[in-house]
Amino acid sequence: MARGRPLKAKKGKSKIIALFDGQRRRVYRRSQLARLLDQLKVQSEIAQNTTTDTFISFLQTECFLKTITLAPLTDRGAFHERFIWRESSAFEVALSLQHGSYLTHGSAVFLHSLTDQLPQTIYVNYEQTPKPFRDEPLTQDDINSAFAAPQRQSQNIYQYDDTRIVLINGKHTKRLEVGDQIVHGVEIDVTKLERTLIDITVRPAYSGGVFQVLEAFQRAKDRISVSTLLATLNKLNFRFPYHQAIGFYMQRAGYEKERYNRLKLLGLDYEFFLAHDLREREYSEEWKLFSPKGF
Repeated sequence: MARGRPLKAKKGKSKIIALFDGQRRRVYRRSQLARLLDQLKVQSEIAQNTTTDTFISFLQTECFLKTITLAPLTDRGAFHERFIWRESSAFEVALSLQHGSYLTHGSAVFLHSLTDQLPQTIYVNYEQTPKPFRDEPLTQDDINSAFAAPQRQSQNIYQYDDTRIVLINGKHTKRLEVGDQIVHGVEIDVTKLERTLIDITVRPAYSGGVFQVLEAFQRAKDRISVSTLLATLNKLNFRFPYHQAIGFYMQRAGYEKERYNRLKLLGLDYEFFLAHDLREREYSEEWKLFSPKGF
């Protein structure tokens, strides 16, 4: 075998291409390529002494593999090397940063066709480990204090071509209401419709702000199940009464009264806020909710 040539025979190249074309991914880590190399060695398609570096070099020069580097925009992250077979979506590249992650917030809004705005930022959620449940009673002072400051936003941000990737270390939910969509022929993990609407209500800055959240509710009007939304909200078990904000959005988006009234049945025990840091605001007596002035 010539130096740097891992194939035992020319026909091996077509089998390698077929193997990669048949995978359910287009973006790889080095360790994933190493596992495919081991598979090819077992099948006797590649010489046993072929190294991962030699294999990668062959795929780059003879096949359709290219290397990219994901660069951190803050000191929170490190540079990550990834390998793309043929072509991939930026969504799959973003998901390659963290095992078990899924697309969320503004990215899910786009994939569910709840906006016409092309995404310049991709939001990826990788969940926290389970935390002890806070059992102390909620007070109005707790709410006022939490919403007086701007929404906290992740500083774990990467650049890929012209796209920013924001990694959100979200609440542990066991991937509640996460499904998949086919993007560029690859299954992409993304929050389902009702979970998406809840998430952007909780963190509107990750979808462009409250006006974009309202647009998403408007576009989802004939597609969502209020029962699924309520069941998901119950399982998420938020400390704050986000159901008041969800019901408010539903009413403003033109939902039928019997649908948004189901949110009122969860209680209106506190004054709440549509977003953080509302300096100019108006008040809805019906929902006991502050929203931006002129909303």
